[in-house]
Amino acid sequence: MQDAYSNRTNSTEVKSVTVNITPSEVLKKGDGIIFLETSDRLQPPPLVLCALESAARVYKDRPVAFFMKGLNDTNIEKMVKKHFSVLSTLKNIYFFPLRFEEVFTGTPLHSWYIKLDVQKQNFWLHVSADGCRLALIWTYGGIYMDTDFITMRPIPIQNFLSSEHPQQSSNGIFGFSSHHNFTQECLEDFVQKYDSSLWGQQGPRLFTRILKTFCDIPVFNGTDDVTCANITLFNPQRFYPISYPAWRQYYQVWDKLTTFSDSYGLHLWNYMNSEKLTMVPGSNTLAEHLYKEYCPSIYAAILNATNKH
Repeated sequence: MQDAYSNRTNSTEVKSVTVNITPSEVLKKGDGIIFLETSDRLQPPPLVLCALESAARVYKDRPVAFFMKGLNDTNIEKMVKKHFSVLSTLKNIYFFPLRFEEVFTGTPLHSWYIKLDVQKQNFWLHVSADGCRLALIWTYGGIYMDTDFITMRPIPIQNFLSSEHPQQSSNGIFGFSSHHNFTQECLEDFVQKYDSSLWGQQGPRLFTRILKTFCDIPVFNGTDDVTCANITLFNPQRFYPISYPAWRQYYQVWDKLTTFSDSYGLHLWNYMNSEKLTMVPGSNTLAEHLYKEYCPSIYAAILNATNKH
C-alpha cells in the first residue's frame, strides 16, 4: 500500500533536503523536532508519515528532522522522492542518514559505542534508539518524538518529560535545551549502568531514576502537570490519554468522539500493535478522524490509493 500512494503524488517539489545541508545547520536554533528510524527500513508505514506531517503542520516555523539508518549519501535523494513524496509540500521536513558514531561523537556515549559488540546486544534496535535520541537532544536541543505520535497542538514548555504512569517518566517524547543537566546525567548513567538484557534500562527506567535524583517526584493532582527542579513532568493526559492496555481504541468506532482537549499529541502504541491494525478510510474509527484532521495529505493519499484498487 505504501508504494501505491507514495508514488502517485507530484514529487517535483521534493527538495534535495539533506544532500547539501547538515543536521547542525538545520537544528542550530535548538528548536527542532527529531524523529528516528534505527532499522534499515526505508519504506515507512502510514503512521510514521502521519507523525511527520502532523508535527510539521503544528510546528510550521520549526524544522522536523527524520534520521534514518537506511539512508546514505548515495541513495538519500532517490529514497526521499520514492517514499516521502506525499510530504513534498511541507518544506520544514528534513531527512538525514543516521550514523551512530557521528551522533555519539562528542557525547559520553562515544567511548561506550566504539567498544561495543553490537551483535551481542539484546534489544539493539531499541537500545540504539534510546542512545541516539538522548545524544541528539543533548547536542542540539529541541523535542524528540517516537514515530507513532500524532501531534495536535504545540507544546508550550521547553524542558519537559512526559509520564505514562504516576511518578514515572517515559522516553517516547521529551524536550530540552542543548547540554541540559538532565540529559547530561542521563548520558553518563546510560554508560555506567548499561545492561542490554533489561528492557527499558536505557529508556524509561533511565529517565525515571535520573529524575528521582532531581526531586521526589510529585504526585499528579487530576490533570495537572508537576514540576521537578527546572523540569516539567507532563500528566499522562498530555500524550497518553489512552493507556497501552486500551491501544485498540484507536482502531475502533467511538459512539462519541472526544476532542482530547487536555492533550498536545497522542501516542498510538505501535509497539503493542502486533495485529498490524491500520487506519482504513471510511471505517469511521478514531484513527481515521485523527488522520483526516492532523495529517490530511497522508489521509488523502491513502484514500486515493484505496479508491484505485
